[in-house]
Amino acid sequence: VQLQASGGGLVQAGGSLGLSCAASGRTFSSYAMGWFRQAPGKEREFVAGISWIGGVTYYSDSVKGRFTISRDNAKNTGHLQMDSLKPEDTAVYYCAAGDRLLTTVQRADYWGQGTQVTVSS
Repeated sequence: VQLQASGGGLVQAGGSLGLSCAASGRTFSSYAMGWFRQAPGKEREFVAGISWIGGVTYYSDSVKGRFTISRDNAKNTGHLQMDSLKPEDTAVYYCAAGDRLLTTVQRADYWGQGTQVTVSS
């Protein structure tokens, strides 16, 4: 499956952004998906994950209550709604897909290109 992330940009602290991940190739619903991020000088880290048909969602402690992951299998898209953004959320965000629930970088089999999110203070 090929993944294409979009929707990044510059936002002030406290603002909101929505990211999208468009999938093509194999049936999107065959994969669990997730979002990861990588800040300058840091390792890529898990942000949020969602199960194959969207019944299960889970988040890192740093974004829980502020970010919402969703997916629309009919449209082969995934989304990450980010609210109450903080400067420490600044990073390149990546969508990913895999055969297993994504909780770590190692569990991802497919990656989209990143999209930059910058939160100004």
